[in-house]
Amino acid sequence: MTRLGVIGGGAAAVSLLDALSRTARPPRSVTVFEPAARRWRGRAYQRDLDSVRVNAPGSIMSARHGDDDHYGRWLRQRGPEYSDRWLDDRLGSPLLPRGAYGDYLADTAEAAVARLREAGCEVTVAAARVTGVAASGDRLRLRTDHDGRGLEVDRVVHGVGSGVPEDVYGLAGAPGFIADPYPLAETLRAVPERAEVAVVGSGLTAVDIAVSLAARGHRGGITLLSRHRVLPYVWLRPVPVEPRWLTREQLGGAAARHGELTLDHLTDLLRAELAEHGQDLAQLTEEILDTGREEPGERLRRQLKEGDSPYLGRRLLQAAVHPLGLPAWRLLTERDRERLRGPFGRTVTALSSPMVPVNAAVLLDLLDSGRLTVATAPDRVTARPGGGFHLGSGTGARTADVVVNAVNPRPRLVPGAAAAAGRGLWFVGEAAVAREGWIVTPGIPGVAAQAAAVAAELTA
Repeated sequence: MTRLGVIGGGAAAVSLLDALSRTARPPRSVTVFEPAARRWRGRAYQRDLDSVRVNAPGSIMSARHGDDDHYGRWLRQRGPEYSDRWLDDRLGSPLLPRGAYGDYLADTAEAAVARLREAGCEVTVAAARVTGVAASGDRLRLRTDHDGRGLEVDRVVHGVGSGVPEDVYGLAGAPGFIADPYPLAETLRAVPERAEVAVVGSGLTAVDIAVSLAARGHRGGITLLSRHRVLPYVWLRPVPVEPRWLTREQLGGAAARHGELTLDHLTDLLRAELAEHGQDLAQLTEEILDTGREEPGERLRRQLKEGDSPYLGRRLLQAAVHPLGLPAWRLLTERDRERLRGPFGRTVTALSSPMVPVNAAVLLDLLDSGRLTVATAPDRVTARPGGGFHLGSGTGARTADVVVNAVNPRPRLVPGAAAAAGRGLWFVGEAAVAREGWIVTPGIPGVAAQAAAVAAELTA
């Protein structure tokens, strides 16, 4: 390979560049296409309010696969006062504002670019959006919004992230509707202090919004509208565990032995992992079955108290879902994929993308004080004449002054990318999720693992 094109300049590109820079045979040239000014940060790690923090312990935030302490070393270089300022006592880990974590990604990317250039690789970052991919002989042509002819390359890595959140209630253009909440530093500035705020969704974005409103001294009510009234799980304090059964090799072995991979086979691997530590599945099974049954406040209170629990079930599952989720998804039977998309979908999402304890404590305080409500999402939300919104229909419908859209954006592929797969185009991060239909947004460990695997293939 001589020329590589990379679509997207966020976390996936950072991990890819870092992995390429540590290979013996890097490409002759790399062109990264990123139209946004927030180079290397993506949508997730742009500069924002300090209340918008990373959503995972630092031990799993390394952008370099196989080097879990890469991020930790970067933190230590800044001195203890830097990380201590953001310490989450319950988690025992500093949780930086996501914009500060974006500094880590930017430093990692710039260091990787310097290494690549020292090795003779020409690296260019083009401030352009890729609008299409098409075969051109034995190469690929990337069309952009700046150049109709585009650029011919030998290989392409599709690492672009998600698009814009879906406007599920059709409120675009209505006064008081915030279609895309990030950066919250800009969007929440326009929310009156005593406004009644409805948030469409109850995932991590909704948590960011509620916590940030509280940090800004908001005095009005906040209502999270959720189909299942389920908040994300709460992170437990990390416990170092070296998996023996929840590995790629064991996944492949199970599929080979049985001729297919099912959820029962995955459960057997988790059961075997727990048995190594003298534990069983009963507690985790009960926790999963209870998802949605408990009131949100009681569930938060219980999970915050269980933060130091020695039980490993949830820890093992959460540690495995990002690096192993997509490989397992590829092997699963279609019947079990449908089960994950359907009845178990909200539980899988809540479990695999937990909230950090510091945010859970804020939500619990808001719930206990009556300032926060988690309500069943209505069938419709409509703008009222003269301003504000009806949350549902009929005379008893709730009302809100402001509606903030916290629906997770759907990952999107550049036109032509799916057809180019297998012909010199690879997918990393949310692009891989979009192509294969996996239901969990990839975390940094999964993105770094994918990037390292792609870099190894590209430079073999």
